[in-house]
Amino acid sequence: MGRARRRHNWRARRPAPGGLPPRPPDPGLEPLQLELELGDETLLKGVDESNALVLPARKAKKKKTSEDTREKKKPLSKKQKKILQKVLEQKEKKIQRVELLNKLNEVQASEAEMKLLYTTSKLGIGERMFQAKRTVEEPGAACPGKISSISGANKKRRRLDLRVEDQEESDASASSQEDEDEHKEELVKMDTSSLDVVQTDEVNQIPANNKPTVPQVPPPQRALPKPPSKPAVFIPVDRSPEMQEARLKLPILAEEQVIMEAINENPIVIICGETGSGKTTQVPQFLYEAGYASSNGIVGITEPRRVAAVSMSQRVAREMNLSHREVSYQIRYEGNVTDETKIKFMTDGVLLKEIQKDFLLSRYKVIIIDEAHERSVYTDILIGLLSRVVPLREKVDARQFPVTVHFNKRTPFDDYSGECFRKVCKIHRMLPPGGILVFLTGQAEVHSLCRRLRKAFPFHKNKTEGDGDKEDTVEEISKFKKSRRKKTMTLPKIDLDSYSVMPVDEGDEDREAETDDEDVAGSDHDLDVGDGESEEGERSDSSLPLYVLPLYSLLAPEKQAKVFRPPPPGTRLCITATNVAETSLTIPGIKYVVDCGKVKKRFYDKVTGVSSFRVTWTSQASANQRAGRAGRTEPGHCYRLYSSAVFGDFEKFSPPEITRRPVEDLILQMKSLNIEKTINFPFPTPPPTDALVAAEELLIALGALQEPPKAGRLKELQKAKLSCPISPLGTVMASFPVAPRYAKMLALSRQYDCLPYTITIVSAMTVRELFEEFDRPAVSEEETEKLKGKRARVVQMRRIWAGQGASQKLGDLMVMLGAVGACEYAGCTPQFCETNGLRYKAMVEIRRLRGQLTTAVNSICPDAGLYVDPKMKPPTAAQVTYLRQIVLAGLGDHIARRIQAEELLDEKWKNAYKTPLLDDPVFIHPNSVLFKQLPEFVVYQEIVETTKMYMKGVSVIEPEWIPVLLPPYCHFGKPMEYPPPSYCPETGRIKCHRPSVFYRVGWQLPAVEVDYPEGLDRYKYFARFFLEGKVVKKLGSYTHCLLSSSVTMLKTWSKLQPRTEALLQALVSENADCRDALLAAWKKNPKYLLSAYCQWIPEVTHDEVAKNWPPVAQ
Repeated sequence: MGRARRRHNWRARRPAPGGLPPRPPDPGLEPLQLELELGDETLLKGVDESNALVLPARKAKKKKTSEDTREKKKPLSKKQKKILQKVLEQKEKKIQRVELLNKLNEVQASEAEMKLLYTTSKLGIGERMFQAKRTVEEPGAACPGKISSISGANKKRRRLDLRVEDQEESDASASSQEDEDEHKEELVKMDTSSLDVVQTDEVNQIPANNKPTVPQVPPPQRALPKPPSKPAVFIPVDRSPEMQEARLKLPILAEEQVIMEAINENPIVIICGETGSGKTTQVPQFLYEAGYASSNGIVGITEPRRVAAVSMSQRVAREMNLSHREVSYQIRYEGNVTDETKIKFMTDGVLLKEIQKDFLLSRYKVIIIDEAHERSVYTDILIGLLSRVVPLREKVDARQFPVTVHFNKRTPFDDYSGECFRKVCKIHRMLPPGGILVFLTGQAEVHSLCRRLRKAFPFHKNKTEGDGDKEDTVEEISKFKKSRRKKTMTLPKIDLDSYSVMPVDEGDEDREAETDDEDVAGSDHDLDVGDGESEEGERSDSSLPLYVLPLYSLLAPEKQAKVFRPPPPGTRLCITATNVAETSLTIPGIKYVVDCGKVKKRFYDKVTGVSSFRVTWTSQASANQRAGRAGRTEPGHCYRLYSSAVFGDFEKFSPPEITRRPVEDLILQMKSLNIEKTINFPFPTPPPTDALVAAEELLIALGALQEPPKAGRLKELQKAKLSCPISPLGTVMASFPVAPRYAKMLALSRQYDCLPYTITIVSAMTVRELFEEFDRPAVSEEETEKLKGKRARVVQMRRIWAGQGASQKLGDLMVMLGAVGACEYAGCTPQFCETNGLRYKAMVEIRRLRGQLTTAVNSICPDAGLYVDPKMKPPTAAQVTYLRQIVLAGLGDHIARRIQAEELLDEKWKNAYKTPLLDDPVFIHPNSVLFKQLPEFVVYQEIVETTKMYMKGVSVIEPEWIPVLLPPYCHFGKPMEYPPPSYCPETGRIKCHRPSVFYRVGWQLPAVEVDYPEGLDRYKYFARFFLEGKVVKKLGSYTHCLLSSSVTMLKTWSKLQPRTEALLQALVSENADCRDALLAAWKKNPKYLLSAYCQWIPEVTHDEVAKNWPPVAQ
């Protein structure tokens, strides 16, 4: 069974060896008798008089008895070594920090000098700013050290260092039992409690009582490198006292130090603030005063709109009392930038164009991207190019004055324009003076509301001054209001129990839409309650004149400038505007904002490119921007014509424009910047992948990008499809500031002297909307007759400009060309434009774009010698034909074919056209000169969806042009046997006739002569024409003595003859299937094809042929 198991505590049970003498009894102690009794007085089992009780107990811990009382030092473990290493590194850091701070303290300014270092922004705003920036503590026992003047600049760095120290030292103190580590942990905690005080304590200098004292820092052992520093720069600005007083009231002035410290210490800064806080106008001035515009540097500010760039440059120049030579602007067609420019306002597209020339933007010290929240396409590209890491800084305070927001109880989903009219009427009649800004969706709505308001509150310019003063006095207006209130006012019985404690703005007004409430007339609150229709607004009231002005992007600049001027005395300013007034524009005197909550946006189909304008709800960010237009000079009010519940359903921000439109122009610009893999570009919001794929496919079809490989693995082919490099043609196209389709038209126009006409057509197509819109509703019969006469005049001029015969086939583009030519011939005057229904602003933009494109063409082709000719003659019939072909080459994917009679599926498809990408029919726009002609094939500029889908910018094309000019869009059949393939001496290539169909829709196209398709047959035909002497004329003298007919190369049994195989293999080896490839092979190897050709001629001619080989002019 094995060894018997020893019992517990067997050593103690064993009898003592050697018979130890028993211990003598102590006479003073009685013997101890121990008994354990139970309840029945019985003894425990195993206990008797001779056996002492041994209770089972826990195993006693053994005390190790070491023979050697001296402790032996064990080797350190890996963990202990790491802890020790951290302690040593921490000591080294402490020593280095003490040395560095000691050097800095020697050159530190005194406390009296520090109090003098205040910026001018502190004037007039009390002590608040610097109290929040720096805390000064008196040195004491608990906080030894000196006041640091650099604590603010290095605050973030020191905070990170202290975190690392805290982590490292806490680990060390937890792993070690030494007293040094306990003292060190206490020191670190004290350091983190006061970041603005420099601590110079060392661990080995702390006394035993744990009270930190100021140590005696030993002199530094080595000289540390002096940190780089720049002298403080301040550029004085001579502002007028009135301007300085108004400027100091802006909230952003209180944050000047915070903003400038952030800009100095960080490469990228986001400044977030409410509308009206002064970001756009004051931050460039901060940078100018801090010296960022000195030493040939420029402060650049990008704006999303041209109006904002021009107006902001004028505003900043006026505030700083500087000329426009120093504070300038640059937009697409104009600018006043000089060599003295220090602050430059520009549109974001201008800066993106400068990046192509100077990727580092070496001229600029600072770039400010204003209104970045709008997420325009160029803004997103700039953010992706200029930034990688964006630290969010502290938010700037609220706007200059508070704005109270009022929501409607009912939301008018249809007649929001009529609701705007009624709200403006009530504001004008009942509320104190102050400008009114109304937001609508489009140009037609703006003009309609302007007419209604002018009719309701007429303003007569020829009114005498005395009469105006009499009618516009406050007493007269007050008497008029009181008389109205006495007639219409009724005081209802008010039950206070029926009112809720919760404010109206925080509830759901839609639940109260069925209730009818009436408040006291004349108060501000009646505007929120009186949401029903009112007949009073339609009545004319000349006693309260209203100065009404429109504002939208297509408005002439001189008319846009009127909104910034003060209204005539005795009138109230009212501006009806589109969303162009949301951002970057400060209109003085605006106190009331009426927001319809709607916005008109252009939406594009991602696949077909069809554009349509839709009126949708705006976003919460845009609504807040609109509200911020009020309250610039005093507390304002924003009246939103929708409920707060509807506002809660708005999107927080508008979707970025890059996700809503085609991106082929952006992809081409990025490819020109050597960004080949655009799908990996760090877009703030990347466009859809299908939009990127469609853009690259279009650019490949236009020839702007190199074609991807057609053989290989599927994944590799898909990757190559999205990373095609730019082609030489694409590089030329990217230099033109127009869409890629139009750039392709410019690149093809060098021949036949078509460049001046193409530049004019492209300029007109880019600017859009050449003609005034006369389909708006009229107020009176007189205006109706006036609009009717203008429409008839425009129709007549369109027919004249379209011409007759061949010119008329150019269609709407010929009308554009004729309109621009006639306007330039007349001197481009506003009178000519108004008489003929042209928009003067559009014609001026076309003139500027023509100059810009002409300069770009001359830079690429210096020998072109182009200039903008105001007396440009009309194109000839041949040039019109070439222009039609050029337009087809650029707009190849915009082809439409008239639906034949046998294809009509519905009566509504009559006179309709079919396009490759749309299932629904499209129609020629009624304003087109080709509306009644209905040609079979047309090419269009764009499709706009209204009641139907209409084609605009239509021209006639011939079907046989399509396979010749647009081979990527055609599927070709096999080469036709008759007419047989031939050799083209001009191109040196093999030509043949092939039938084709247009892609996706299968339109049968006429057979045309094109290049012979790639393959072995092309080498055979080239070998035949080579033997016949058509490729090289010198070989023509040997055709009569060929050993076999050259037609043998095309026979199916040609492989049976060695000479045919030798010649064919030689051509295939060097890819010599055209004259240029053959000449390149001879340049590489002069004896190329000699042996193969000698097999076709008699041996007696070999020496002669070899002597003159290669048979080309040397």
